[in-house]
Amino acid sequence: MIVNEDRRTSPKQRIIIALIAVFMLASTFALYVGIVLNFENNGGTTNTTNDINRFSELYNDYQSRKAARGKELSAKYFDQFKDYRKEVKAFNAAAATTLETRDIVVGEGREITYEYADEKKEEISTFDTNYAAYYIGWLSDETIFDSSYNSKDDPTALNDPLMGSTGMIQGWLEGIEGMRLGGVREITIPAVLGYGDKEQNDIPANSPLKFIVMLIEKPEPLEVSDELEQLAYTYMGISLRAQQ
Repeated sequence: MIVNEDRRTSPKQRIIIALIAVFMLASTFALYVGIVLNFENNGGTTNTTNDINRFSELYNDYQSRKAARGKELSAKYFDQFKDYRKEVKAFNAAAATTLETRDIVVGEGREITYEYADEKKEEISTFDTNYAAYYIGWLSDETIFDSSYNSKDDPTALNDPLMGSTGMIQGWLEGIEGMRLGGVREITIPAVLGYGDKEQNDIPANSPLKFIVMLIEKPEPLEVSDELEQLAYTYMGISLRAQQ
């Protein structure tokens, strides 16, 4: 994950993030059983079970459409992005003390621009999140901790792209500023602009990070019915529309 835990630190929100990952990977059966058991343990009713069945049906249809979109985009961008795997190399962690960027490809699309609260541009007031991204993230010892590839070792496709969000780590947000859609950039992020002194999944505390980021046009959002939106908020605590 590339989210900045410092920007959303409440336990409830961390639980929601974990639930999103579980629901995206779970099968229809696992999704159904998990929710049913949870509500049965809390005195669930027949109406609740019916709602869960309906949610499972609608949510899995949504996930199928999302997977189809990801497959279509992968067919368009995989051959281009797969070559950047060779850019992943070990680096000197001790020397990675400042944010650095290197443009591998300068895009020809719209530029990512931010609005600032002051003339000196010391405080960003509005981030530009109107993009999608494919990426590779790795540590100083060349370990890939996350990527858009369907496999770290032998990728054959790309997962659904990451949608722009203000919840990214600070180094990502600052690192993509000025990029153009279609561009590819290497970003070196010091630990202070990453996860700092907090361990994050496979990322040890105080780790500088490197990313290869390719920005693309943000795809049209998938249709989410009012019914699915309400059920997702009820049972998962999230807005599917906001996730897009």
